[in-house]
Amino acid sequence: MAKVYLVRHGQASFGKENYDQLSPRGWEQGRVLGRWMADKDEPAAIFGGDLQRHRETVEAIAAGFGSQLPDMQVAPGFNEFDHVSVVSRYRPEWSDREVMARDLAAFPKPAAAFQQAFVKAVRRWASGDYDTEYSETWRDFQTRVLTAFEEMIEYADGGDVLVSTSGGPIAVVCQYLLGINDERTLGLNEVIANTSVTRVLYSAGRRSLSVFNNYSHLEAEDPALVTFR
Repeated sequence: MAKVYLVRHGQASFGKENYDQLSPRGWEQGRVLGRWMADKDEPAAIFGGDLQRHRETVEAIAAGFGSQLPDMQVAPGFNEFDHVSVVSRYRPEWSDREVMARDLAAFPKPAAAFQQAFVKAVRRWASGDYDTEYSETWRDFQTRVLTAFEEMIEYADGGDVLVSTSGGPIAVVCQYLLGINDERTLGLNEVIANTSVTRVLYSAGRRSLSVFNNYSHLEAEDPALVTFR
């Protein structure tokens, strides 16, 4: 069976003006993954969303891989949901970045405080009770991701594929493959590590989850490289 490697992007720049770019640690995570993959597989095609962190993750993987990889084909269906909109609907005052930074700075661990608010914001969005407030509902997001996933498999035509994407799309694909409910799917999203690999096997109409959220390549290189935001 052919393989799809769903890779969550490297660590982005939390708290910076441009969150979408990789942090220095994110670049290193990508290079480590590239070195790890070089001994195992060479994808016939590479897909990714149109976010900067998706593209830069592929660039970092290619640097670590050490030989030419296919050019990344942009598939916006693999983009993450609009987390800024989702959070600001839960905490409207945080649409002002300065207010959010000030509020979070009051906590001993600002990143952890943001994560707690983020989880609540996402669950509010996915509940379906406030759909009129969002330009893309949870159901719309699921449909977008799964359409991109099936179109990618059709294009790959039996070849191995690497997809640079985000935690949300990976969780939705796992939901599709495992038949789990929304609550468990959101729980999966909360534990997907940066540059972790989720592997899907496919053949004709069959799709099977083989590996979820493997980041052993980071642990083997330096446990400090393991991040979740």
